[in-house]
Amino acid sequence: MIEGCELVRTGRWSVETNTGVTNRQYSALSDTPYPIDLDSIRGAFPPGIEAPPLLVDFADWLNGRPWGSVGRFSLQGQFSDHAPIVDGSPLRDRFSLFMRLPDGSAVGGWYGAGLDRDNPPIVGLGSEGDYELLAPSLDGLLAKLTSQQFGNAWSDLLPHDEVECQTVELARWLAGRPAGEPMAPDDASLELPDFRGFVEKWSRDREDYWANHRLMAELGWRLAAHLPKGKKPWDKTNFEVAISGAQYQARVLTRGPQPFEEASSIESLLRDLREEMRRAQPELGLWYAMSFGLYADGRVMPNFEYDLRPTIDGEPALLSEAKADLVRAPRPERWVPKWLAAS
Repeated sequence: MIEGCELVRTGRWSVETNTGVTNRQYSALSDTPYPIDLDSIRGAFPPGIEAPPLLVDFADWLNGRPWGSVGRFSLQGQFSDHAPIVDGSPLRDRFSLFMRLPDGSAVGGWYGAGLDRDNPPIVGLGSEGDYELLAPSLDGLLAKLTSQQFGNAWSDLLPHDEVECQTVELARWLAGRPAGEPMAPDDASLELPDFRGFVEKWSRDREDYWANHRLMAELGWRLAAHLPKGKKPWDKTNFEVAISGAQYQARVLTRGPQPFEEASSIESLLRDLREEMRRAQPELGLWYAMSFGLYADGRVMPNFEYDLRPTIDGEPALLSEAKADLVRAPRPERWVPKWLAAS
């Protein structure tokens, strides 16, 4: 494989074709542009905060360039709900995740307590539990892309060995940016909070919260007949729930989704949970789907889906019912899912 930007920039590709990478493979990678979705990026920022011009202009600069030429990622927004963090829905207003890596990791701004909301530090939420403050600012992240200053855990932010490297071009573009933009603070003089410590504490607290939640405890008691037969800590029985207005469905995942006897008796419990969560964080609105695991010790650990249109009795939930939920529990415009906003 080709190694290092300088080798590719000199045009000596033919010298390296015997390393196992064919000209055809190189051409295929070079023909694959970066996936870019500016609408999803803008929507991923907390309400009241807009995507910075530097990020929008970087997307424009990157548009059409070969995937991997400055790093192996896509510029696509996502909520913390779908990032590798425990119970991420309540953290939507703490992150602006604008970059996705092939392994499922996410990169974006972190709006922690006391941090600059106009120029937040950039963090990585790693799919393998690597939580790292990657740069003190967006400008700092782009500068690190040009200098390739990323360790093994974040190697996807390095250029692909089999694509012509364009980090020098990125450095020139950054140098030509207009004066007056927020610049990367001096790392040596800046005291930034412990991001890994924040995520680890959040994860512990949320696991404890749900393990001791009164409605989760009652749900576990009512479903005791479905406790997993194994006694290992990770043994669990999985369930899925869909609620949209007056519509409701619950299934146990045993050789595929299956109805179960207790489904009707737990409906009121799940609706109470839904209302309680809406009152606690009204800007999120009402979730439409929920999955949870029932563990051998009776604990219930849930996961909530606020954006996916649920399927009930094999059909997409009625839009009229979903819209009724939205009217009753409105959300910021950018947090309304497209399938519902367009109806």
